[in-house]
Amino acid sequence: MKKLLICLSAVFISYSGFAQSDALQQAVNKLDQAQTVKDYEQLEQTFSGIKAEAAWLPSYYAAFCNAKIGFLLQEDGEKIEPYSIRGEEQAKKALALLDSSKQKKEAAEVYTVLSMVYRTKVFINPMTYGRKYGTLSEQALKQAKALDAQNPRALFVTAWVKYYTPKMWGGDKELAKQLASQSLQLLLNPGTDVFPHWGRSEDQQLLSKFK
Repeated sequence: MKKLLICLSAVFISYSGFAQSDALQQAVNKLDQAQTVKDYEQLEQTFSGIKAEAAWLPSYYAAFCNAKIGFLLQEDGEKIEPYSIRGEEQAKKALALLDSSKQKKEAAEVYTVLSMVYRTKVFINPMTYGRKYGTLSEQALKQAKALDAQNPRALFVTAWVKYYTPKMWGGDKELAKQLASQSLQLLLNPGTDVFPHWGRSEDQQLLSKFK
């Protein structure tokens, strides 16, 4: 009887792990198609409820959803704060689940999203939060590139910053074009599994501004 219970427990644990992994893949598939604030709100709730074997990924993707919402709402800063607060918490939770000395590529992904989250805090009120969170955003992005210099998503965020920053403060549209093009080349075959692979459409959107 004891052996039977152990076997049944093992089967349940295995099935539960498979179901959660499948749920993560389904959510990532939907994320690849997301476009609106509502899309990202629903997916943030989905990712927050997933307990996957790759424990950092649900928190990472939840933070990414909140970052994307912040970028979509950047012209309406008063609405951003709750998303940026959750996004920061989720990104830091993901980082806490990683060993950045051994999981450099994974940590680079999280620092990239954390940089985006800090950037959304700037959108809330550039005059009040710009200096603090602009600096934190840049620091997180530097950490991402130090961990993985060829991370296409970190390259995209750098390109975005260079494009939208005034020239007198370090902006460089030509460099932005080069970085976005480099990022896009690295995403010719982005993959479809649960590991972060977003960025292609973001690069294309930024590069479209040069046509």
